[in-house]
Amino acid sequence: MATYDEQQIRAANASGLTPVVFVHGLWLLPSSWDRWAEHFKAAGLAPVALTWPDDPATVEEANARPEVFAGKAVGQVADHLAGLLGELTRRPAIVGHSFGGLLTQILAGRGLARASVAIDPAPFRGVLPLPISALRSSQPVLGNPANRNRAIPLTYEQFRYAFANAVTEEEAKDLFETYAVPAPGAPIFQAAAANLNPWTEVKVDTANPDRGPLLIISGEKDHTVPRAMAHAAYKRQARNPGVTEFAEIPGRGHALTIDNGWRDVADTALAFLRRFAGTEAGNGPSPASS
Repeated sequence: MATYDEQQIRAANASGLTPVVFVHGLWLLPSSWDRWAEHFKAAGLAPVALTWPDDPATVEEANARPEVFAGKAVGQVADHLAGLLGELTRRPAIVGHSFGGLLTQILAGRGLARASVAIDPAPFRGVLPLPISALRSSQPVLGNPANRNRAIPLTYEQFRYAFANAVTEEEAKDLFETYAVPAPGAPIFQAAAANLNPWTEVKVDTANPDRGPLLIISGEKDHTVPRAMAHAAYKRQARNPGVTEFAEIPGRGHALTIDNGWRDVADTALAFLRRFAGTEAGNGPSPASS
């Protein structure tokens, strides 16, 4: 039986449309992109929401078996995703959130993206700002060195601060119950030490001329990846010869891809991809020819 990823990739290849690959971050699953996938499909793209290695199929299963998340590192996940991208017959647009935004930039830096959108992206080596709110958001993981090899769930209070600070209490509870799952601790430790480790996996080839157009989106009220961090990533990426743009979504926190205003963020990303990735069937070169 075909896996979840294989089913989506086959459908995208059969459609003849430009694929748009969605990459989730920590504490979420591919299902967090379900509404985005329908929205982008209606716009003429072929959506593919890829898994990280061993992602459970549902939030319920993920919370019942947290151990499956343990030990996943950034390089392992990036290589896993790159392998899946290689099965697409057309070079995709890539959209990622949080650590998925970091992974999006890693994959684009490898020349695998037609165009890409990184939403509140986790920092890579060379991104220096470290606001207090970002430290507080990562404290549930970094507070115990043993968490590096564990799967760490967030309490509701931790989720409320890190993700859902810009929505009502009622919506925050609903988002927590609907979407939140445990996450591997290793990527947080890798990102925290990236600027001290020349051999880190948390690095992006920002100079690759084949990176493709890139949009970085920041939520104005994000605690986990505040504007200073997102804009610092933009400034490093802006040195690339390709198009690099930055957009801030007013009044939004780290849950901006899943909360009640997700469509505003999706439309910002979609408008960018319409300019640079195309939405017509069969357009553009395949990975082998581009």
